[in-house]
This record gives sequence, C-alpha cells and structure tokens, in this order.
Amino acid sequence: MIKSILIPLSVSIIFVICSSAEQLPVFVDVTKEAGIDFKHNNGKTEHKHIIETMGSGAVFFDYDADGDADLYLVNSGPVPDKDIPKSEFHAARNALYRNDGNGRFTDVTDVSGTGDTGYGMAASAGDIDNDGDLDLYVCNFGQDTLYRNSGDGTFTNITKIAGIDNSLWSIAAVYLDYDLDGDLDIFVVNYLIYQLSMPVTKYKGIIGYGHPRSYEGTADVLYRNNGDGTFTNVADTAGLVNPSEGRGMAAVVCDYDNDRFPDIYVANDTGRNFLYHNNGDGTFTDESLFLGVGYDENGVAEGSMGVDVGDYNRDGWFDIIVANSEKATLYKLQNLGDDNFFFEEATVESLLQKPTLPYVGFSPLFIDYDNDGHLDIFCANGHPQEVIEQLTDYETFAQRDQLFHNNGDGTYTEVSQTSGTYFSEALVGRAAASADYDNDGDIDIVIMNSNQRTVLLKNEGGNRKNWLGVKLVGTQSNRDGIGAKVKLLSGNITQIAEVKSGSSYASGSDLRLLFGLNNAEEVDSIVIEWPSGIGQKVENVPINQILTISETE
Repeated sequence: MIKSILIPLSVSIIFVICSSAEQLPVFVDVTKEAGIDFKHNNGKTEHKHIIETMGSGAVFFDYDADGDADLYLVNSGPVPDKDIPKSEFHAARNALYRNDGNGRFTDVTDVSGTGDTGYGMAASAGDIDNDGDLDLYVCNFGQDTLYRNSGDGTFTNITKIAGIDNSLWSIAAVYLDYDLDGDLDIFVVNYLIYQLSMPVTKYKGIIGYGHPRSYEGTADVLYRNNGDGTFTNVADTAGLVNPSEGRGMAAVVCDYDNDRFPDIYVANDTGRNFLYHNNGDGTFTDESLFLGVGYDENGVAEGSMGVDVGDYNRDGWFDIIVANSEKATLYKLQNLGDDNFFFEEATVESLLQKPTLPYVGFSPLFIDYDNDGHLDIFCANGHPQEVIEQLTDYETFAQRDQLFHNNGDGTYTEVSQTSGTYFSEALVGRAAASADYDNDGDIDIVIMNSNQRTVLLKNEGGNRKNWLGVKLVGTQSNRDGIGAKVKLLSGNITQIAEVKSGSSYASGSDLRLLFGLNNAEEVDSIVIEWPSGIGQKVENVPINQILTISETE
C-alpha cells in the first residue's frame, strides 16, 4: 500500500542556495587544503607478492551522525612476512578522517580506535545493530576486522565475539538484508589462495606480479546477522560458494528483478562473473549464464576489477557497469514482461568500448556529476603489473582516470580533458568512492592509488543545476534503509535509485542518494519501496535540499 503525504514530520530539511549559471562542472584536487594527508603503503618487496599491487579502498560514511560524510581510508603494507626483522617492521594503519563541515577533515584515528594494522584491502559501513550508528567492516589479507560504533566517537573491535572468522584474502564487503528480517548481513568477497612462500614469477627473465590464473580461487562468505551481536557464515547453505571459479574482486547488491529480495553481483578476475538471484528462502541461484552477465558479448571471461549498478538509460531498471583489464563492459537490463529478464551488453552502442580499451579500469562509479538527471561514469584506472613498461611498448603502469558524460540517448562521451587538470595526471588508480561531502548539492570523489597519495576531488559547478538529496531512516526495515528503492518524479524526469553499501572496487560510497534534477523547479513525488514491503510517498517536494525520510509505520 502506498501512503501519500505532504512532507511528513519525519522529514528534516537542509536548504542550500545554488547558482543557475550554465557552465560545465570541473573537479578540483582539494586533498591538501581539506587536511587529508594519506599515502597508501603496499610494502613493496623485490619478491613482488601479488598482494602488493592490488591497492586498497575507502568508504564515505557519517560515523558521528552529524549530517556530513566522514572518510575512512584503508592501508596495507608492509607485507606480513615472518622473515622480516621486527626492527624493520613498521606497521601501516588505516585512518578515519572526521568531516568538520567547513571543507576540512581532521584525523581522528587514535581517538576513534579504528587504526587497524592488518594488511588492509577494503572497508564497508552499515548499522549492524540498528542503534543509529554506522559500524565498520575491514577486509584484510588475513583476519578481517569488525568495528562496532559506540556512538560517542569511538569504536570497539568486536571481531571475535561477533564470530567474524574470515582469514582468507578478502577484497570487498557489502551490507545487505538478504533475508528481510530487518537487520544487516555481510557478504565478503575473497580473492585468491596466496602464500608468501610461493616462488617469484618471471616474465622474460624479469620478476613481476603473478597472473591471477596462476593461483586458485577461493569461496566467498555470507555472514547472517543473528540479531544478538553475532554472525554465522551461511554461504554454503545459501548457495554462494564457487571456489573453483571465484577470484572475486568486487560485489554490488541490487534487486534487479524488483521482487524485494536483494541479489548479488560478483566481479571475478579472469573468470566468469556471478549474478546470484535471491530465491527468497535463504538461498541464491547463480543466473549469470542465463541472464547474460557472466561473460562479455563474445563469450570471453574478462579481468573484472570493480562494478557498480544504476539506471543509466532511465527505463526503470538497474544496469551494470564493470571495469576490466580489457575494457569497460556495460550490461543493459531488458524486461520482456512476466518476470522475463535478461541483460544485453551495450558497451559498443554506448560508445564506451573504444575510449576504455587502452586502460585497465578498477573502480567504476555511476554518478550524475552535472545534475542533469542522467548517470555519468567515473573510472579510476591503473595497470596491475608494475613491470609492464619493460614487457610492452604500448602499456603503462600509471594511467589517468576517466570521466564519461551521459548524452541522454544511450551513449557516453569522454569529457576527462575538460573536467579538471587532475585528469591529465597519471597515477596507479585503484579504488574510488563518492559523496557530497560538503553538502553543496553535487557529487565529489575520493580516489585511492596503489603505493601513492590519496586524492579528494571536489566538484565545482555541478550544483548549478537543481538537485535533491535523500537520506533514509528505516524503522521496520534496517536502520540505514539499505535495499530501499527510491523513485523520483519531477516534471518529465523519472529516476530510480537503490540505497547500497558497497560499489566500485574495495570501497563504499555515501548511503545518502543524490538526484540531479536539471532545470526542474519542484519534485512532484518521491515513492519509496522499503525492504519491509512498506510503500511510502512524499509529494510536492522543494528542490535543492537534503531530506531525511523515516519509514512510516
């Protein structure tokens, strides 16, 4: 049942005044002036362990519930080799930066207790106990870490008591309520079976990082939330174990078939990708072959790195963008009716194949950077093989990132060269996450580079077109509203989005949704389908504001 209301009492509003001048947005590197001083350390060795080149992730999340997105950055090295003398072992740690609300961040790692020193890969945020505070899951090469947010600016490591026992090489984690019981479960993507004692890999006599197919894949993990502060790994009984084929690099969750139950897409490196359909009974079925998203249109398993979902063509259904070592791959969902779905590869027709082919994509993000109501694409790029320039004369280790503008007709145009000087800088790009960290109505981006500095890009001018931010608070559903579908109607623009906890590679973007409205002067309605099954409608919504909408009873 849909409940129609006019701005309910459970909706809070923040207004921002924006310019209407027609200018193209640019992204500006504001890392230094924002107070972020973070460099990824991969523990580089002469052995060239494959873990060294993978990089690590970041997550935007409002840990102190003050209305702006804070930033957690994951670090890696040094390599945890028992043969390294303790006198030479200086552990790198992760960092939590508090958003001060004035364009600057403050390092609060020490006081918050979140400086994990494992060989870090990824992080994801979600409220596991529905107490209103976002908790933090950290993926490592080795034992993962789960931090519970105490609500007073500090976190407690509850890994052991919560039953988090994953000590494989995890490289991504996403929160979802797969059984719709009102609390968040955790899906963890594991990559390869790798031992530091494995021999070096040589190419033409040169030591380099091993190829993923040189190592065995491993099973992923699904932690069911028991509702009492503990978790149980149910991946086997849920049908999510594909160890022979799985070399997981990333995952994203969305309800692609609109049956309320969240489905899981896993991007695998040099192997078939998985699309696990949620059967609604606690089990999943891999439908990737049937639905056409396991391989590219030529039946080739690509070196998939990162993934995101979004309705790029505004037809009301979620599409998938995958960053690969070969090219980007765009899968367009087709609905034939009567629950007959399939994905069609749209890479060529969208004009994405040619400009992405020369690069190794790691972190794709669907973002509407210019607020015109169409989803654009950002991608962080960088080659995984450090010695690639010694092996070929046409590939480079460091690469520039790319930005693609959605033309509104199913095609994209690369606009990197006109979107800021950052896009001319070659870095070893890995992870990326997005948020409107300064609450000014346009989307900003943080990029993690392997063994290099972190970059914060501020969007300058995206808010010249109108926008609406939406933050959901679940009451019957999980507190974060993860899995909720939001449909926005404004004039002749109809958009859909789903609250999700993880995307791109090893990272998580802000849980708040940001809709570009182009020149629309009002939002006619917002329709929310909560994971609980409750339908909720808000009508006649003013623009250029951030709404907090609580789930109706």
